[in-house]
Amino acid sequence: MSEVANQSWSIVVLCYNEAENIKRVLQDVQDKLAILSNPKGEIILVNDGSSDDSDVVIQELLKVPANKNIKYVHHQVNLGIGKALHSGYGQASGDNVVMVPGDGQFDLEELIPYKNIPQKTILAFYRVENTTYTLSRNILSSFNNVLNWLFIGLKLKDVNWVKVYKNNALQDLSLEISSSLVESEICSKLIHLGHEALEVESRYLPRQTGESKGASWAIIKQAIIDIPILIIVFRRFKKKNRIRT
Repeated sequence: MSEVANQSWSIVVLCYNEAENIKRVLQDVQDKLAILSNPKGEIILVNDGSSDDSDVVIQELLKVPANKNIKYVHHQVNLGIGKALHSGYGQASGDNVVMVPGDGQFDLEELIPYKNIPQKTILAFYRVENTTYTLSRNILSSFNNVLNWLFIGLKLKDVNWVKVYKNNALQDLSLEISSSLVESEICSKLIHLGHEALEVESRYLPRQTGESKGASWAIIKQAIIDIPILIIVFRRFKKKNRIRT
C-alpha cells in the first residue's frame, strides 16, 4: 500500500451521549483525515438521539470553518447502533468508508499505514486489549463470534470493531438488518463476493470520560431477535449470488 495518499476517505463518527468526548474525537479525526485522504475527506457525524449536551457541543463545532467537511445527521430519538450505521454509511461519498466510535476508544493512528485500500478488501481491526470490558461483555463478544462462524461462516476475530470498506462495494449492497448485526451482514456478503479481510491488531483505548453503551440490554435483545433474520438474509443472498468456479 502506497505511502502517498491517493484515495478519498469518509469517516463515520457515531455519537450517543458523548458531550465530553466529541470535540476531542472530531479534532483527532480531522487531523488524521489530513494525512489519510486525497482529495480532502469528509466526516459523517451521527448523533443517535443523545440526551446530554452533545448536540449543543456539535452545533458550536459546526460553526468552525475548518469543519465544513462535516455532514451532521441528528436522530431525534435513539435508534440504536444499527440504524446509526445505516445513516452514516448511506451518506458516505469517499473511496473508503470507516466507522469510528465517538468515545475515543479507537486509536485513529492505526489507520495511517493503510491510506490506499485495494479493491475487494476489508480492513478489519480486532481488539487485543479488552481489559476495560466487563465479563458479561467479553462473553457476549465471544458468543457473537461463534454465532457468526456457525451460522453464516464468517470467521473474523472481531466483527464488531472498526472496519474499512470500499465504498463502491458497500453502496452496491442492499442491507436488510437494522440492529448491530448489520456489520455481520456487510462482512458476510462482501466476503462471499470475493472480498479479502485483512485483519490488523488494534489497541482498545480506555475511556477518558463517560460510560460505555455498547452492551445495553436493548442492543443485546435486538441482536438476538435479528440472528435468525440474518441467517435467512445471508442464505438468500448466497442463493442469488452463486459463485461459479
